[in-house]
Amino acid sequence: MTPPPEILVGPMLRYVDSTDATVWVEVSAPCEVTIHAGDEVVTERSWGVHGHHFAVLHLRHLPEGEVTPYQVSLDDRPAWPVEPDRPSVIRTPRADDTVRLAFGSCRRGESQTAVALREIGADALVALAHRMAHTPHDEWPDAMLLLGDQVYADIPSREISERLAERRRAGEGPQSVRDSAGAGGDRDVSDEICDFEEYTWLYHESWRDPDVRWLLSTVPSCMILDDHDLRDDWNSSHSWRREMTAQPWWRDRVIGAFSSYFVYQHLGNLAPDELETNEMYQALRAASSDAERESLLDDFALSADSDRRTVQWSFKRDFGRVRVVMLDVRASRQLDPQDRRVMDAQEWAWARDACLDADAEVDHLVIGSSLPAFMLPALHHIEGWNESVARDRPDKPITARIGERIRLAVDLEHWGAFRNSFDDLVGLLTEVAAGDHRPAPASILLLGGDVHCSYLEEVELTAGRVAGSPTRVHQLVMSPFRNPLQKSIRAVNRLSVRDPVPALTRRLARAVGVRDPEVRWQVTDGVWFNNGVMTLVLRGRRAMVQVDHATVEWPGRGLGKILTLVPALVPESWGRRRQGGDSLNRKPRQVLRRTLSKELTGGA
Repeated sequence: MTPPPEILVGPMLRYVDSTDATVWVEVSAPCEVTIHAGDEVVTERSWGVHGHHFAVLHLRHLPEGEVTPYQVSLDDRPAWPVEPDRPSVIRTPRADDTVRLAFGSCRRGESQTAVALREIGADALVALAHRMAHTPHDEWPDAMLLLGDQVYADIPSREISERLAERRRAGEGPQSVRDSAGAGGDRDVSDEICDFEEYTWLYHESWRDPDVRWLLSTVPSCMILDDHDLRDDWNSSHSWRREMTAQPWWRDRVIGAFSSYFVYQHLGNLAPDELETNEMYQALRAASSDAERESLLDDFALSADSDRRTVQWSFKRDFGRVRVVMLDVRASRQLDPQDRRVMDAQEWAWARDACLDADAEVDHLVIGSSLPAFMLPALHHIEGWNESVARDRPDKPITARIGERIRLAVDLEHWGAFRNSFDDLVGLLTEVAAGDHRPAPASILLLGGDVHCSYLEEVELTAGRVAGSPTRVHQLVMSPFRNPLQKSIRAVNRLSVRDPVPALTRRLARAVGVRDPEVRWQVTDGVWFNNGVMTLVLRGRRAMVQVDHATVEWPGRGLGKILTLVPALVPESWGRRRQGGDSLNRKPRQVLRRTLSKELTGGA
């Protein structure tokens, strides 16, 4: 007898406005997916690729300004919620003008065992879910902005590594990947994620945790990709790309990465009207077989890698008078050594239009980028120096080859390493703050991740025409959700903000011709290295940021952590799910602790 279908991943609430919402779900078999939300009932037939089955449901008639619980059925059988005492809800925007946006990046999704908690710390998303369980709906985030590295294709967990090894031994998966074993260095990808099936393992591992699953079913999410969605250092330089694209396995890796990103992450970024006009999504729904859909996705993924005009991963969302612009600064890069850009001309033109839109009434412009635009100052200067000396060219001198090795070794590939784009961004911020196209907003808030530390910076635009601007500019960096930085690099980051290091690195950059931009910035708070999450609280023309870091509260006043050094001693009741009425007080608890609350503007 065929078992009834079940929900494998999700439901994930992806988009919400005053009356509409979209919910994404992966199910175990072809079926009719139905959502009941108040008086509205919506049904969608699932569609399949590579043995996996998905649906995106669009609710159109939600009550405005209300909290509506919803349920999911598969072929008329109730499938969600699985915990009746923790229902999933859709919250259409409240009547007041308060917007709360939680954000961060870089999350390792492996198990929440006691040993994992000791090794990589508390999971900020789990801790956020725990906090929300005890706070009023009005204090919940209105959206989660996930700024990259939602999965790590090149650094799989121990459990997934074991599955990969078993799959390779069985002769399954791309032949090119199996053949890479023993090639050495970056050419050997035999222990990495490569095809669509293996990418699904990452998403299942990351998003099936019960607390994270509930969180993402209740808080809308916006996501953007970064390098680990495909591979570390992805598109760092012209020479990196030339070497990697020549590898026999590159084609298979690109197909797996882009096709899975489109299905698992990008579809939910699209507003309902954008879904209706998205050619690839509509082609997938109209295809007559899974094989046809797989062929469509394969061709799409290859084209997305080879021709940047194929797809735009960047997108925008409006939350009342708050505009959020999420930028792809990884896949859209232009790597011409003579004109390096973190976004190509087409993507950048779109970004400018989204930020300068004269028809939008905006109190706060929020720009999300997986990479911080304003790095710790000393590191910014080093990136400028490195870009200058490492330029790829036919007669590449030894200094350029050394510079390229340094770039890859210490990840010198943020906005500061693409100086043309950095200058363009400063010019765009100046236009917005000067009110060239519409009244100047109260704030421009640049959000970043990637760097596995968190900090706040004040940014001062120095062009004369913004001298009287009311706009405050801040860089806010939150990373990681759960992936702590090694101690040696923590020491480098701490050193980089201490005098005279910023001044010395600035001289180094100027010595190779890097000019000073029309902007100054300084770290005001941080640097912190714990797993955590930040939340913007935007109310009228006021902006505040709340910085929370995650910690594990161990049983026995911390002595329980010692037990994890000998896994056999860890009680079975310390599992992630409660058993037999166990008290949570006798388990390791993941909690958020407030590090800082700070006003960013003085607006009323």
